[in-house]
Formats: sequence, C-alpha cells, structure tokens
Amino acid sequence: MNIVYIGLGANLVDPQAQLTQAVNALKTHPDFNDLVVSSFYSSKPMGPQDQPDYVNAVARFSTSLKPEALLDQLQEIELRQGRVRKDERWGPRTLDLDILLFNEESIATQRLTVPHYGLCEREFVVFPLMEIAPQLQLPDGTTLKSVADKLPKNGLTALPNTDTKETH
Repeated sequence: MNIVYIGLGANLVDPQAQLTQAVNALKTHPDFNDLVVSSFYSSKPMGPQDQPDYVNAVARFSTSLKPEALLDQLQEIELRQGRVRKDERWGPRTLDLDILLFNEESIATQRLTVPHYGLCEREFVVFPLMEIAPQLQLPDGTTLKSVADKLPKNGLTALPNTDTKETH
C-alpha cells in the first residue's frame, strides 16, 4: 500500500462545507483506507488578494492506486464539487485536492510533480501536516519540523470545531 498526503483547500461556495464534503468523499472512497485528517485552518490566499480567504486541511491515507490514477480520482472528487479548471493560477476555487507526498517518491511527469512544488513554502500545508505527522521526513531528507520552524504562519488560524483527526 502507498501512503499518501494530500492538501485540501477551498474558498468558494461555503469553503468549510466544501472541505467537509471532500473529507466524506475520501472516507467513503473504496480505494482509500486509514484516513487521518488535520483540523481545518483559515488562511490568506496566495496570489491575488481580491478573493475570499481559504479553508485548508491535510489528509493522509493509504491506497493501492498508482500516482496518476490517484490524481484522476482526486480530480473526479473536485469535479463533483463544482471545480472548474481555469488558466488562472492561485485563483478562487470550490475545491483543490493536491497530492503533496506519495510514499517517499519524487515524481515529475507532465501531469504531476511530487513532492508538491510549493509544499515547504506554504504554511497552510506545513502546519496541518505537522498536526498529523510531526515526525515526517520529506524525500530529500529534510524534516517537516525544520521546515515549520522557519516558516511564518502568515495569519494561519485553526478553525473551531473541526477536529477531524480520527482514523476512518
């Protein structure tokens, strides 16, 4: 089985409900097992600031799917929740599911880059990851803790009543 970490983010159409719905889709997906989800966090948008704040979380699960098949399944969940893919980078969205880590592999294909290219610069990924995997070591040998120690929180705030860390 492959151990996967994904980032979840939304800032349109009730973002907290979007993430809750996405977590439910992950819980009930037949190819995803042992789901653990961080708390939900409020974060400022990357890029254009003329959009609503985001709600973010990180999830870990195991799967037998290969990386691109996993990407297809995650994009299907995004589409079911109204995601419209535009060329606008860092624009508003109903749901974004990003593969952050896939085992300890480094992957570079036309469709997929793992570890996610912005993982270490994004407080809305690093701090939720620290919550569910504080001992995590990245494929290049860097510890997640060493990344978190140097990264400002930029207003990242845990949202109340979103403790979803239970295993499913």
